[in-house]
Amino acid sequence: MTSAPPSAPTDAGTGGSSPIRVRFCPSPTGNPHVGLIRTALFNWAFARRHSGTMIFRIEDTDAARDSEESYEALLDAMRWLGLTWDEGPEVGGPHEPYRQSQRMEIYADIARRLQDAGHAYRCYCSANELAERREAARAAGRPSGYDGTCRDLSAERIAAHEAEGRAPIVRFRMPDEPITFTDLVRGELTFTPENVPDYGIVRATGAPLYTLVNPVDDALMEVTHVLRGEDLLSSTPRQIALYRALADIGVAGGPMPRFGHLPYVMGEGNKKLSKRDPQASLNLYRERGFLPGGLLNYLSLLGWSIAEDRDIFSIDEMVAAFDIVDVNANPARFDLKKCEAINAVHLREMSTGDFLDACEPWLRAPRAPWKPEAFDETAFAALAPLAQTRLTVLSEITDNVDFLFLDEPARDETSWQKAMKPGAEALLRTARERLGAAEWNAEALKAAVLAAGEEHGLKLGKAQAPVRVAVTGRTVGLPLFESLEVLGRERTLERVDAALERLGA
Repeated sequence: MTSAPPSAPTDAGTGGSSPIRVRFCPSPTGNPHVGLIRTALFNWAFARRHSGTMIFRIEDTDAARDSEESYEALLDAMRWLGLTWDEGPEVGGPHEPYRQSQRMEIYADIARRLQDAGHAYRCYCSANELAERREAARAAGRPSGYDGTCRDLSAERIAAHEAEGRAPIVRFRMPDEPITFTDLVRGELTFTPENVPDYGIVRATGAPLYTLVNPVDDALMEVTHVLRGEDLLSSTPRQIALYRALADIGVAGGPMPRFGHLPYVMGEGNKKLSKRDPQASLNLYRERGFLPGGLLNYLSLLGWSIAEDRDIFSIDEMVAAFDIVDVNANPARFDLKKCEAINAVHLREMSTGDFLDACEPWLRAPRAPWKPEAFDETAFAALAPLAQTRLTVLSEITDNVDFLFLDEPARDETSWQKAMKPGAEALLRTARERLGAAEWNAEALKAAVLAAGEEHGLKLGKAQAPVRVAVTGRTVGLPLFESLEVLGRERTLERVDAALERLGA
């Protein structure tokens, strides 16, 4: 393969006046991962930017690996993220059905027509024979792809193979000439024939392979742009050749789709992020309480940018600026810390009402660690604005406010040992007296603890640490005195008393 750098004129990825039609076509295997979602996002943004059509297609021809559970998870993930589709499951469209498992008759008919026209042929080579010939080619320094043994079998030879009971696969006949195309991300690419041998399109069982069904559906659904991961780049010359053959037999009536291959997403150790990497699972981000807008903001930065000096933007701003030719071909590294930081900004920019609504799932069973009847909406609403400025993800809300709703604070022993050093008991007794006599508002409570600290030669920071741990169970959290005000006099003093009793024991 050879390449030339791409040019980048304005909206160069649209390629003419035809309406934009893109497709997102995952296989329902396992949980959705962030690399897959990045691909969906770029297709969706490209379609929305150019008032095009987003096709959601399910490639579920592998019965051994595909599952209905994964299919439902894909739809749920797209809905959660707000990546709507114009054609596909639950929406319908002019090219129904959009699940490949329901289109088998179409693929069987086209495979037959390709054979009748000489674009494909039956291959009787066994797995052992293929492996032996590959090894021999490698030993001789030749390309190890399929060597064309069955390309032009005589009728007699075919009959002999049939008599032996050999079950053939169907192979596509690649042209004996280079294939050149302009990748919207990588520029002009050329693949020579020796590097793209004939390939299988139908299994010996009669089941169609991805190499057939994907280009067939792109042709029938009039897809104009194929935007997908770099790992599929090597299959593109095959699909271009097949697409030309489909046009020859009257299946593909429109122009060839334009291709753009998105950069790899790299994980730890500069290795490609795989489904097995914990940080790759979309479910992780949902369970931790990332906002869809925050997560999509970060994923859009994996190969693209809105401006050199800007990382934070809304999804609408992304759509207004996105063009596929601006995507960088270099691998993009997934940085969880940066993803969290961007999500934190989106949390802080929410309205108070939206923030309260977003926290709701973490404040109720089964996520909340307190009894359902203990939750006090008024108390939570009083502290929510303070929590909003401190959270990275929504799931952190429970540790920040659990002291309000638990009968006793969820004491962290490390925090206890850190705060309750020698002298802490005496300080707490003084603070207890001062707090008991104070007016119950944040300013007066702060003055009370400050005065207690001064009596013991401590500044406010060290004086409030034992009080915080006694009342909330932790050394860090929301502003202490606002927290005490909302918790109330009686419960605050009860917790200080309980801490004193423990220290005395």
